[in-house]
Amino acid sequence: MGYGLLGGKLGHSFSPQIHGYLGEYEYKLYETKEDELEAFIKTGGEAWQGLNVTIPYKKAVIPYCDELSETAAKIGSVNTLVMRDGKLVGDNTDYYGFKCMVEKLAVSVKGKKAMVFGNGGAAPTIRAVLEDMGAGEIITISRKENNYEFLSKHLDTALIVNTTPVGMYPNVGEQPIMNPPIGDKIITLADFKVCEAVYDIIFNPLKTRLILDAEELGIPCINGLLMLVAQAKRASEIFRDVKIDDSVIAKIHDTIEAEVRNIMLIGMPGCGKSTIGKMLAEKLGKTFVDADEEIVKCAGKSIPEIFADSGEAEFRRIETEVLAAISKEKNQVVATGGGVVTKAVNKPLLRQNSVVIFIDRQIEELPTDGRPISQSRPLTQIYNERIDAYRAYSDYQVLNTEIEATVDKIMEEL
Repeated sequence: MGYGLLGGKLGHSFSPQIHGYLGEYEYKLYETKEDELEAFIKTGGEAWQGLNVTIPYKKAVIPYCDELSETAAKIGSVNTLVMRDGKLVGDNTDYYGFKCMVEKLAVSVKGKKAMVFGNGGAAPTIRAVLEDMGAGEIITISRKENNYEFLSKHLDTALIVNTTPVGMYPNVGEQPIMNPPIGDKIITLADFKVCEAVYDIIFNPLKTRLILDAEELGIPCINGLLMLVAQAKRASEIFRDVKIDDSVIAKIHDTIEAEVRNIMLIGMPGCGKSTIGKMLAEKLGKTFVDADEEIVKCAGKSIPEIFADSGEAEFRRIETEVLAAISKEKNQVVATGGGVVTKAVNKPLLRQNSVVIFIDRQIEELPTDGRPISQSRPLTQIYNERIDAYRAYSDYQVLNTEIEATVDKIMEEL
């Protein structure tokens, strides 16, 4: 008898991987339409023994439960179902998961004003955790309750939590604070001058636009992957009536993150990104992607031809378009073009699912053949124009003096 995840759209779920690390049991994805929900729930005990429940069914499954745990009953949201002695029991392990997320970020919530975006299945759980941990005023922002026009009245918020799917794959780049503009004023995270912490329960991408904005502002922030792993650990305990040591949470989190994250290589043309990238991909078991090759495929012509026919501006437009498509995906090593850092719009694309590594190299060792920008003016001038961006966009900087040694350095950093 197996277990699984019940939801509306589940194509990119990490849950089977996580449960694979928690125990040797079958765990399937059950993507179910609303009009199929009742019939599927009634197969419990035959088709499945336990389920996690995600969007949009955390409240919808409650009427089918014979019993609710104390936590699920209090919150009015169920994300875990288990067949026990012929009865369907509804529980809520999201509470445990979000509490772990708050504790991991280690920002005190006691007495702080909090803003929760969304009022769907996860929101009641998040509010319950904040209340139980002693938060002060908790404001809910949604289209049905305090709508987005109320944002300007709560700029004194210290804690911001996103429980909506805004910014989730494949609609990356969106974020709830700017959705939609408030009259003539677009409120951004920077307007929350006393914000101390940002929590986004989305984990795909690893860094939503909300998380990236928090990073830029130096605000402590965390995505939802830890919550997902922690609640899965608690669900596995409930499914099988076992105790699992809490130490597995960090281990599984770090393993999953390492498996899915991209490695983005940036640096001057000719610094060795492609050669290093291929070796890294082989060592890490990831797919290698050369962004320049993808640009050539997209444009149907070589890079020198793009420059000759349409100029640098058109090349940069195509580069951003290609980067946006590449950066949505996972488990890749990507060698980018040398000028990818010249457009600020590329920074969040580079960072949303990736560790970004700046490959530096001595200027006199950089080749220029077949590189339109490198031939357009002195390399020293180009390097000086870009060096601040290379450093600002990257998590690590590695000097490439010899390819294999450079790959070893990167492996150590990772």
